Amino acid sequence: MFSLLLASIFLTSPYLYDMPKASSYKVTSNGNVHIEDRYDVMDMWVSRSLLGCWGDEQGRWFELFSLEYAPPPFTEVKTRRDFTSSLVPIGRRDKETRAIAIKHLKHSSCIDEAERFDQLPKGCKDFLYYPSTNSSAITAAFLPKSSQTWLLAVWTLAQGDDYKEKLKEFADKFFSEDIKSLKVLKWPETSKKMSERELHKVDMSHSVANHPEWHCTEAEEFTILDNMPSSRPFITILTNDLRVMRAKYAQVVPTPIAVTNTLSVARIYATRAEFLKAAGESAQWTKAYWCPWRRELVAYLSFGGEEDLLKTIRHEAFHQYLSYATGMIESSPWLNEGYAEYFENGENETWDVTEEELESYKIILPTIFAKNYQEFYSASESERALNYRLAWSIAYFLEHGAPKVRFDPFKNLKKRYFEKLIDSLSMSDATAYAFESKEKFDKFISEWQKFWQKR
Repeated sequence: MFSLLLASIFLTSPYLYDMPKASSYKVTSNGNVHIEDRYDVMDMWVSRSLLGCWGDEQGRWFELFSLEYAPPPFTEVKTRRDFTSSLVPIGRRDKETRAIAIKHLKHSSCIDEAERFDQLPKGCKDFLYYPSTNSSAITAAFLPKSSQTWLLAVWTLAQGDDYKEKLKEFADKFFSEDIKSLKVLKWPETSKKMSERELHKVDMSHSVANHPEWHCTEAEEFTILDNMPSSRPFITILTNDLRVMRAKYAQVVPTPIAVTNTLSVARIYATRAEFLKAAGESAQWTKAYWCPWRRELVAYLSFGGEEDLLKTIRHEAFHQYLSYATGMIESSPWLNEGYAEYFENGENETWDVTEEELESYKIILPTIFAKNYQEFYSASESERALNYRLAWSIAYFLEHGAPKVRFDPFKNLKKRYFEKLIDSLSMSDATAYAFESKEKFDKFISEWQKFWQKR
């Protein structure tokens, strides 16, 4: 495979690109409301064109692209199905369209006018080199003898690299290898009959196809990407667990929006270093996170091992479910984090709390319902831990205590909350509507305290 060749030639390790950023649209069909993801078509085209990305410790990047399809208009947003059906192949002799595609994909420092080396690399029908204006990248388009599709290679250099030396190294490596022997996994086969979920699966599989260190595991509603060694038994457990947990999420926290054509993606790194390299410094304080704009749950195998990872993913998978089930409308942290903790820690967990603590928590509890995410997360570590615990206690009470209160006054609380959230797009309005009145809110606080005093 091409990735193995790159690992030996450029001494690099695989790096996965982010998937295209999604925008959510609510669509009503036959009286049912569902969400429809649409994407910037250029973002989608670049993602599909990318065959692999590799980086080294010095900061160099090597990217390989397929020049199989013409770039789409910049200004459009489309579903995966509409994007796929609108693709136009680049003819082998269509130099003009291929040049436009190269212009969109090559490093910005490389000029548009191509040059040729004195001779062709072995196994190439043609080879074009694009000089760099500031010596920061080397770009070449080439047509292997074994292919009908041009490829584009972009080698972004590290600061301090000598451009002439690296250009010679680049050329020597291509001339020393027989390009016709390369087995490049190109664009995946798709059809107009495939659903959004099926096309999403194809894209996820394609994103790791040239990286044999990565595995792609598919189930009906899920795709899991991981590079953990010897992970197959755990991934089987995780896939089954996610299927069970998704059913529980929908049963306990139902919403008016159907999520039957969405795909839940989890990307799991083998190490914290890889996780932070991909996630950035903002993820320093967490072991996993749900990225709604990329539609991915991202995690790594921590020192806590597979059982700890399973618990963490149950938490983040609830955020993933709720995002889809609200059409990507942001829910209140008391509900979103409360039920995520509820599912992570188990439905039968107990809480050791004293009478004195309950009295103080009763005073704090009303503020939890009013907190936005910045207020919920930005407190001190101990205050943040209490926010999470109180949010969990609300969810636990709603499931195990509220139904036993006389006349079941909170029976429709969650239903009212999501109806208002989807109608108003405001989590504060949704909370107020859910409780209906100050009297009912005060009763909730009182019944919450009675419940925990008995336990």
